[in-house]
Amino acid sequence: MDMKLWQNNEKLYWYDSQPHPDDPTLANNHPHHKHIPPNMKHNRVTALKMSFVRPNMPSLIEEINELIEKMT
Repeated sequence: MDMKLWQNNEKLYWYDSQPHPDDPTLANNHPHHKHIPPNMKHNRVTALKMSFVRPNMPSLIEEINELIEKMT
């Protein structure tokens, strides 16, 4: 899974499921995590709502709607 969120030409963040076994902070939802600013390539947090066993789209839509509400 790899999902990037863009606003115009700016990448806001992205989700991926590439394992990072050397990062214990991601263990509680291995391998799912979210890359966030600053330094998005190396700044990762757990993505607790992402899964291989249930649909992810409802959580992603909810998160995008929350971002839209913050912008308006």
